[in-house]
Amino acid sequence: MTEPLPTSEPIAAANDALRTHFDFVARHDEVARRAQRGFHAQVRAHLRHQIPEGESVLEVGCGAGDLLAALRPSRGLGLDFSQAMIAKATTRHAGRPELAFRVARAEAVPTDEVFDHIVLDYLTGYLEDIQGVFDRLQACAHARTRLHVTSLNTLWTPVLRLAVRTGRVMPQPASAWLADNDLVNLLELAGWEVVRFERQQLFPWNLPLVAPLLNRFAVRLPLLRHLGITLCLTARPRRSPAPPAGLTCSVIVPARNEAGNIRPALDRIPVLGAGTEVIFVEGNSKDDTWETIQREVAAYAGPLKLRVLKQPGKGKWDAVFAGFAVATGDVLVIQDADLTAPPEDLPRFFAAIESGAAEFANGSRLVYPMESQAMRFLNLLGNKFFALALSFVLGQPVKDSLCGTKMLLRSDYLRVLRRIKPFGDFDPFGDFNLLFGSALLGLKIRDVPVRYKDRTYGETNISRFRHGWILLRMTWFGVRNLRCFPQPGRPAAEAPK
Repeated sequence: MTEPLPTSEPIAAANDALRTHFDFVARHDEVARRAQRGFHAQVRAHLRHQIPEGESVLEVGCGAGDLLAALRPSRGLGLDFSQAMIAKATTRHAGRPELAFRVARAEAVPTDEVFDHIVLDYLTGYLEDIQGVFDRLQACAHARTRLHVTSLNTLWTPVLRLAVRTGRVMPQPASAWLADNDLVNLLELAGWEVVRFERQQLFPWNLPLVAPLLNRFAVRLPLLRHLGITLCLTARPRRSPAPPAGLTCSVIVPARNEAGNIRPALDRIPVLGAGTEVIFVEGNSKDDTWETIQREVAAYAGPLKLRVLKQPGKGKWDAVFAGFAVATGDVLVIQDADLTAPPEDLPRFFAAIESGAAEFANGSRLVYPMESQAMRFLNLLGNKFFALALSFVLGQPVKDSLCGTKMLLRSDYLRVLRRIKPFGDFDPFGDFNLLFGSALLGLKIRDVPVRYKDRTYGETNISRFRHGWILLRMTWFGVRNLRCFPQPGRPAAEAPK
């Protein structure tokens, strides 16, 4: 077990004073908490959006335990160094057997258990050694753990002092509310990598119409986005986990009217990792794609393991979903049958996933020069627009949201499916499904450049205007349900048909 960080006598004295302060707060904060209920409801909404129900959660500095209880974890452990706070939390949530509360300093967090999520809600300003705490929390994390930190935007420090004087906030001890760059720096020094950062809350009261307008939309706008009260950071352990021995890969090839590309695909798809299976999913072609797949697979004598199936419905996502459902590889990737995104680039995707440099490897056709007929001008403009829009929605930069080549671990794909299930069937293509789900899980999305090539057989299955309209509607769907998320208790907006 990791030893607690050493504490000097001056720090010990400061901790005693801080503990005394929060013991007092635990017994006298009801009036102030009522005045702040809108503010705390907004913070809970943010964290509930980031943390799916039913996962394990550690909250350090849990106070009375209300936030931890609201997250509805399968296993929730709340730690606080105030005995009065822990007593209050234990009494208040006595009917929740999945929740446990213990007295412990942040610098002495138990390290004999790992959690899916770790929460530090408005705690860092009171810590004597922020970097040391971040470092210790590594022992409570597995490879897919997400650390969620909220803190005060220092621009609002004068307002906080005014709120104390007017009785809306309890008297505050000396605290170090760090700027966002300072928090990012300390997280990185302690081995964490920030995957999402935003400022939230322009209006800390739940006033109908005004609060949604300011907190769901205005705070996302240029200039105004720097004024949010709360800094919200999500980080992942930066250490590269040792990959399981012998990762295997499944390459899903959706194929509709692609008869002339089946043999080249078999010739060009490389062996990835310890073994590669290629799953052709034929999609109601008008040419002889199905017959060609069967003929070429029967004649194939190479190193790839081959499987074939007909998709049960329509649309690319239906084909991808069907292929992923029967895939046996540890890593899943989509390879479009038109081969305009070359299969020769797949080893770069695999290396990014295997090393942990990316948790979702997203192909980008907009880095290298593309061949003259690879993408029409209007398509290029559309791709650039949707990339910008999706970067806003996801909270992570994505240069090309619509490139067909996308790779992730099968275990992460199954988590993505669970995460997007409440949103319904909103994406006939699959790109937004995978990107939205990965962003909601806080996966590290990384662009992997591909050299986009001209088609050598057939015609595109994409209709610029009809499909462009669908993509536009899905982008707006993402804005409402991911970036400007609904308030707790409200269902997600209806998915586009």
